[in-house]
Amino acid sequence: MEFRHLRYFLVLADELHFGRAARRLSISQPPLSLNIQQLEASVGARLFERDSKGVRLTAAGRAFRESATALLAQAEEARLLARQIEAGAVGRLRVGFVGSMLYRGLPQKLQQFEADQPGIQIALTELNSQEQIEALLHGQLDVGFIHTSRVPDELAARLIHSEPFVCCMPAGHRLATRRNTGRTVALTELRGEPFVLFSRKASPDYYARIVDMCAAEGFYPQIRHEVRHWLSVVSLVSQGMGVAVVPAALRHSALAGAAFRPLKHSTVPSEVYCVWKAAPDHPARDRFVGIFPAPAAARPRSA
Repeated sequence: MEFRHLRYFLVLADELHFGRAARRLSISQPPLSLNIQQLEASVGARLFERDSKGVRLTAAGRAFRESATALLAQAEEARLLARQIEAGAVGRLRVGFVGSMLYRGLPQKLQQFEADQPGIQIALTELNSQEQIEALLHGQLDVGFIHTSRVPDELAARLIHSEPFVCCMPAGHRLATRRNTGRTVALTELRGEPFVLFSRKASPDYYARIVDMCAAEGFYPQIRHEVRHWLSVVSLVSQGMGVAVVPAALRHSALAGAAFRPLKHSTVPSEVYCVWKAAPDHPARDRFVGIFPAPAAARPRSA
């Protein structure tokens, strides 16, 4: 039995006349008769009564008509779904992110993408960089946003955001007083201060980057607290439990009790990379990744 047989059957069931059915199908009558005979042989039952009075559906034919209609409708739905998936218009995306992405435009990007692509469902999971890499490798995420470019060969990575680090301190800190509003802070001014730092295990690149920044200024930070999320860093600082060096985007966290100041002579950037598994093909994922271009400074110049 082929879908062609079902289409021919349904047209004949509508017309109950071989000549008219053949014209609707743009074929001659003999091929139509042959296809109906093949279908009845495949089903193992007579679907039409043929006599001098014309063509009529048998009881078996009437029952078969409902099933044939449903089968063709399902086949059409499957065809349309396959075409939509091929075009990246439907599907489900599992997206991992580091907490600082909440202040780097991720919510706005997601809202716009969902408005433009209503057939694609997005599920968010907050994970640190290493957890996202593991989840991507094991097929548990489709896209991630992480703080490191050092990823396994199986993953593709694109720089999507670069910004300076800033100093985060309690609002009552000597460097955050009213007369110092807007001034820059040299890292050397934080020598001897208790530091709140992103956990080495959660993000070894960020941990090393901040420690190296301090080392370049001639001191090693007195690390008092290590946490797994950037918001936890800012929260502890706001409670007077130390100072921190954080990405500039965290200024938008608006946690009461925390103050932010630009770092003097800061040349080391805070970076975010969009990462995904290079294979297999995933049109919806590729469409999503496309809305996160590289920063202008990171793009190759056109000739």
